[in-house]
Amino acid sequence: MATRFIAQSGESQFLRQDFQQKLSHWNRQKLAPGFPDDWDMQFRDDQAMARLEHAFMEELRAQVRDRAAQAPTDPDDFIAWFEALKENGPGQNDALFPWLAEQASRDEVRWFLTQEAAGEAGFDDLVALTQVKLPTSAKLELARNYWDEMGRGNERGMHGPMLSQLVEILDLSPTIETTVWESLSLANAMTAMATQRVYAWHSVGALGVIELTAPWRSAHTAAALKRIGLSQSERRYFDLHAVLDVKHSRDWNELAIKPVVAEDPRRATAIAEGALIRLSCGERCFNRYRAHLGLEA
Repeated sequence: MATRFIAQSGESQFLRQDFQQKLSHWNRQKLAPGFPDDWDMQFRDDQAMARLEHAFMEELRAQVRDRAAQAPTDPDDFIAWFEALKENGPGQNDALFPWLAEQASRDEVRWFLTQEAAGEAGFDDLVALTQVKLPTSAKLELARNYWDEMGRGNERGMHGPMLSQLVEILDLSPTIETTVWESLSLANAMTAMATQRVYAWHSVGALGVIELTAPWRSAHTAAALKRIGLSQSERRYFDLHAVLDVKHSRDWNELAIKPVVAEDPRRATAIAEGALIRLSCGERCFNRYRAHLGLEA
């Protein structure tokens, strides 16, 4: 696992298929429940991969640092800046989604969802990991959000299994090896922010911007699924997020982001970086998807 990744001059050693696959496998192993039997070997592997993961994140930060530095640090002004990302953030209102809703074939919708499912990091787990030791207001809001993700204690209402059910209905086979690096990179960046505590505030921003921007994409994806014949119960994952995330975003901004920025203005920049990293990773995905599907930019 302690593989060295050597890129050609001028190329990123991280934004490429081999590295993102390796990082995806490591994240899957790292987060899976296990046993202490092979701790020594795993510890050495973890050290090597953690260094690479950190360097990957620092490269992503460097790409958004200038724009993030422009974000205001006054709490009200920052929330206004943050909410404006729904319109002016990287990858927003991408032509891919109206095309999916109105024109894509069943196989094209299936390919898109296979990429999305394979790159899904698990929003519920990311929220659970991020909330550790956060200030009270933010911790409570993330707890409420997590409870919704968990179906408020009802297995049928859990969001993760809803997506898994859709994968089964469409007979998808998402794997790391058949997923484009852009999608893997998005999941790996989200996992890094949630698991490395030096990026905890980045994770608050990244998760918050998902809630902010997901309804538009979810509504279009739900429309695509309806058009290719899926019933309301079969497409409920996307129908639900098209509506519920509007409230989630409003509460996240007011009860999680605003109080922590008021407490320490430095957090605004980290939250802004996290949000822009998430959106930039998404934009790379949309560009790659359009290229694969033969759509113009």
